[in-house]
Amino acid sequence: MWNTLRHLAGFALGIAIFILAIPFGLVELSKVDQLIFKFTLIDLSKIRLIVSVLLFILGISFMIWSNIFLLRIGKGGPADLFNVSISPQTKKLVVIGPYRYSRNPMVFGVFTLYLSIALFLNSIIDMIVILAFIFIVAQYLRFYEEKRLHKDFGDEYLEYKKSVSMIFPRGRKRN
Repeated sequence: MWNTLRHLAGFALGIAIFILAIPFGLVELSKVDQLIFKFTLIDLSKIRLIVSVLLFILGISFMIWSNIFLLRIGKGGPADLFNVSISPQTKKLVVIGPYRYSRNPMVFGVFTLYLSIALFLNSIIDMIVILAFIFIVAQYLRFYEEKRLHKDFGDEYLEYKKSVSMIFPRGRKRN
């Protein structure tokens, strides 16, 4: 019962922050673009809309796909922030499904979703913020998440880490 509540709390918090608050912030921040920048990312609005929708679908798909695999295979959740567990930590290292392309497919999905929003809004400042955010999150993953995973899964994680990229999918490296 407690694990179920922690799982639900972790997902609710994740949705509140990553699916509602940050996109809302990007929309609000994009309003500054009109004051600062006088050019557009993609001038043709139909192309921008199509690319934005495709990126949005890709992002949402990776987010859902990775959560399903984390729950079903890993028997845990993604909500661990600075060694404070909100949902139960995974019990098994997940290396299949979206995790065969990226060690952090959920993060890839979120960034893709944010990029779709920035592109749709035609916001240079959103793009700059997202690039900075990617750098910060990559550092967090490197210094906190990867250490925890190494502690939890040992050499199995180190081998996986050697063959799969941290965030952006590129497939497995051959040994």
